[in-house]
Amino acid sequence: MLTERRIVAVILMLGALTGCTSLGYLAQAAHGQFQLMRTRRPIEQVIADPASNGALKTRLRLVEQARDFAVTDLKLPDNRSYRTYGDLGRPYAVWNVVAAPEFSVTPLHWCFPFTGCISYRGYFHERSARKFAANLAGRGNDTLVAGVTAYSTLGHFADPVTNTMLRYGDNDMIATIFHELAHQLIYVPGDSQFSESFAMSVELEGLRRWLSARERSDELQMILARHRDEQTIVKAFGEGRRQLAALYAQPVPVEQMRTQKQEILKVTGDHVLDLEHQFHLPMYDLWINAGLNNAHLASIGTYYDCVPGFQRLLEANGGDLPSFYAAVKKMRRDVSARRSLCSSR
Repeated sequence: MLTERRIVAVILMLGALTGCTSLGYLAQAAHGQFQLMRTRRPIEQVIADPASNGALKTRLRLVEQARDFAVTDLKLPDNRSYRTYGDLGRPYAVWNVVAAPEFSVTPLHWCFPFTGCISYRGYFHERSARKFAANLAGRGNDTLVAGVTAYSTLGHFADPVTNTMLRYGDNDMIATIFHELAHQLIYVPGDSQFSESFAMSVELEGLRRWLSARERSDELQMILARHRDEQTIVKAFGEGRRQLAALYAQPVPVEQMRTQKQEILKVTGDHVLDLEHQFHLPMYDLWINAGLNNAHLASIGTYYDCVPGFQRLLEANGGDLPSFYAAVKKMRRDVSARRSLCSSR
């Protein structure tokens, strides 16, 4: 049985051995992980409990079906993850902090046990995340604090379904389960862009197969159309990011660079808002209204830039998921292959 003391000891030991990050941060991560795990109850118990409300039982029955589908049809890990449920009593599982220097669209990286170096830092309490972001901003960085409904411990612990994962619609909930299980199957420490884009590609393909198997073709077509619209919006962000990267590479005086940076961000934000209005798809209004910065554009790149390459790789493998996974696994130690896949759009 895992106790808080054992979780803390394991994570602190790994942090000390790797020299990854501050022990204080690791201690809060270990405590938060323990608190999350202690909320878990087997889903079948929650469903059988007379005190559970009917809406929750209905959602959890759907979770059970999706979890089984992930194993039988998507060939994702068959383990204890997402077989339990826990109510965290908050809207998000964690709050991630993303940061980038004032004149760079390359995000800062932090190193941790299990995950290696990644382009975000997660906190179990929003106040702590915002305090860390404020410290980074005080040192001249652009920052972003974003609530996250779920995360994966990469199979090291049996991750539960949480109330935060149920806050959106059924399809988003199911897609999240597929996404997090994909991390357990393949994860490249130190390459957030590759790992997150792989999970996004499995999420999208998994949802497509889930809906096709249930002959919900109309719903599937709507989701595919939404995805195409989302990709158009993502490309708009990508163009802004490329323009900024080109600007930052120039020997321009600081004040002039700041002015041109804000001009590019303004044009990018206006373009995205126009697309959102055209597609009736509000996604990034809060970011744009608060003022876009390098951290926003860096985070978009982490999750989406490599997805087209993964989709082409799946097609090249005849849509066969085990063959696709095998091809992706071959890239784990081949940096040039990973960069080639992510750069071919």
